[in-house]
Amino acid sequence: MRLPKEFEYYLKKKIIRKISPDLSRAKFLLKESEISLEGLKERIKIIGINNKNSNSIIRDCYNIIMEKIRARLLLKGYSSSGNYSHEAELSYLREISFSDNEISFLNNLRYFRNSSIYYGKLLDKEYAKRVFDFLIKIKKRLK
Repeated sequence: MRLPKEFEYYLKKKIIRKISPDLSRAKFLLKESEISLEGLKERIKIIGINNKNSNSIIRDCYNIIMEKIRARLLLKGYSSSGNYSHEAELSYLREISFSDNEISFLNNLRYFRNSSIYYGKLLDKEYAKRVFDFLIKIKKRLK
């Protein structure tokens, strides 16, 4: 799967728009992502990760990551909407020194998450564990 295009591309296409920084919305998204992460950790501690809950864990991880990315964008005065907005948001990670490998992992996560939501694809517990571990690894860099 290809990497997202450069951030500038999405700005030119107006998928990402320059806005006034939105501190209150950014704070809300960060707080919401932290609450969601704590709930996810509790769920994993009690139930663990298995093939029955792997899709929901992957979706939750994805949502937490995207909330953190959106918060960073809002703090810098950017907002996204429309087709390819998630891809555009991932492209921002280059601007904050994420590697192509990390961006590729997240882009694949975006694809697999969409497959599970829209096409009924079941994802396994090994992938869910990798996604959760990745979230834990990068969460501080997204704050």
